[in-house]
Amino acid sequence: MPHTDHSPLVVSWSRAEADREGTPLLVALHGRGSDERTFAEIAPYLPEDTTIAFVRAPIAEGGGYAWFANRGIGRPVAASLAAGTALLLDWLSTVAARHRSVSLLGFSGGMAMAGGLLLAEPARFASAVLLSGTLPWDAGLPEEPGRFDGVRVFWGRDDADTVIPADLVTRTGQWLREKSGAELTERVYPALGHAVGAAELHDARAFLTGTGH
Repeated sequence: MPHTDHSPLVVSWSRAEADREGTPLLVALHGRGSDERTFAEIAPYLPEDTTIAFVRAPIAEGGGYAWFANRGIGRPVAASLAAGTALLLDWLSTVAARHRSVSLLGFSGGMAMAGGLLLAEPARFASAVLLSGTLPWDAGLPEEPGRFDGVRVFWGRDDADTVIPADLVTRTGQWLREKSGAELTERVYPALGHAVGAAELHDARAFLTGTGH
């Protein structure tokens, strides 16, 4: 898997640079304490015609990396989230023009980071796959109704996941369903726990290729 280290972000790409032109781009954001190469193990389960950029979070933590400092699990420090959002959006500005669309995939802390990007600049993204996490509430980002108008969103999780605080999951669900304006696909995977599962990735692939609802 091609790997680049263009400071300040490290990215593993699913295809060589010469083969990316005109493809859909999927930006994949790993969970807290993980890294881009571990997360890249899901690449075979994702659409083959898509260029996937597995991005390393900028903050070293727990033998891996994190996207932002936390006030508690799922509760980003606003300034830290803003810095991560700006870093990713600046990087996207250098690569997005080569691709016919840009989508997001985030797991756990990566879901919060993907949510931050969506809330900050929703018009940049065609769709998002949000897995086992929460949107970044009370972190200084716009949360008005209709913020995700025109964006397709897949939200997958186990409703017995005990890692993400239940109040944040409830708030995320209510906002996505009732206020976001997104075209929402919601799936619950019993016994998944706080993980990414094969059935979930199958559904995510169908969602990203437009064959699943």
